[in-house]
Amino acid sequence: MLKPSAFSYILPPNLIANQSVSPRDHSRLLTLNRQNGAIGHCRFFDLPTLLSSNDVLVLNQSKVFPARLLGCKSTGGKVEILLLHQIGSNTWSAIASPRPNVGLKLLFGQNLEGCVTQSLSSTGEITIDFNQSSAEIFTTLDLIGLTPVPPYIHSTLPEPELRRNYQTVYAKEVGSAAAPTAGLHFTDHLLDTLRDRGVTIEYLTLHVGLGTFKPLNPNNFSTSSLHSEIYQIDSQVAARLNKAKSSGKRIIAVGTTTARTLESAVDSRGVLYNLSSATDLFIYPPYRFKFIDSLITNFHLPQSSLLVLVTAFSCFPNTPHKYRRFEDTIIYNAYQQAIRQNYRFFSFGDACWIY
Repeated sequence: MLKPSAFSYILPPNLIANQSVSPRDHSRLLTLNRQNGAIGHCRFFDLPTLLSSNDVLVLNQSKVFPARLLGCKSTGGKVEILLLHQIGSNTWSAIASPRPNVGLKLLFGQNLEGCVTQSLSSTGEITIDFNQSSAEIFTTLDLIGLTPVPPYIHSTLPEPELRRNYQTVYAKEVGSAAAPTAGLHFTDHLLDTLRDRGVTIEYLTLHVGLGTFKPLNPNNFSTSSLHSEIYQIDSQVAARLNKAKSSGKRIIAVGTTTARTLESAVDSRGVLYNLSSATDLFIYPPYRFKFIDSLITNFHLPQSSLLVLVTAFSCFPNTPHKYRRFEDTIIYNAYQQAIRQNYRFFSFGDACWIY
């Protein structure tokens, strides 16, 4: 059985990007031919010259909300919570540091209060009932919430600028506790240029949870499952994507969240049908991809589900390369080249196009 430790590599800390480049589309783009392993180097703004009217880009339009809250416990002492997803009108799942006991009241700014109704040591998650309903709490979060950037990012940007940087230009549906970061490279101008080129652009929604950053454990491989995330594909979008796929167009997923959504929604015939659900799909070798043909993504953390997904995409039965060990894969080789070329890694880092 595969083990999380197998998917490792050594990254110099100075290659972890703490903020995005400006303009966004000036990030670097490593291109990887997954059939023969050929690697190229260009800039993200070169994308229109690489794509054509035979291509369909699918983007995740989920919007990050300021999910990080700083407050204090009613018994005294500071507390930091990170809202994961909404369970009811005023009930949320969250993680906290330190993890509070059931019954404890938490106090925040703007008269926001919460009572802990569940605290699970097994997952570290807590459930909080707030004194504000859905619409009220999002207004409050806009005022006092902080951008939930990953812990490996040490940004010195002021909150308003960080909030803008950690959001795609096409974000629409509020609900993510982490950005679908492959989309951070797009600008409005680049999207217009791609459309002018004849590239089709479609949108879906998968709300990203913090589970995307969790290190894998052996149980993920034994159960073939991950953390659960909610997704939605509009029926008209699905119909257009099914038509494009059946007509031989290339479906390019922008980000692993988009890839996971499409692969969760497709049936054994390769047709999108389950358009609104929660997915716990864990993609690892030798998974056969049923819908996507190409993937634009960032460079991912060692021992992460995202690194395993891109490895599976580049291995048999999707390519001629059978998986034996990670160090022998074309993904590992691409990452080593990226390190030698001083690419920027992780959420604010450079991009990789696997085709």
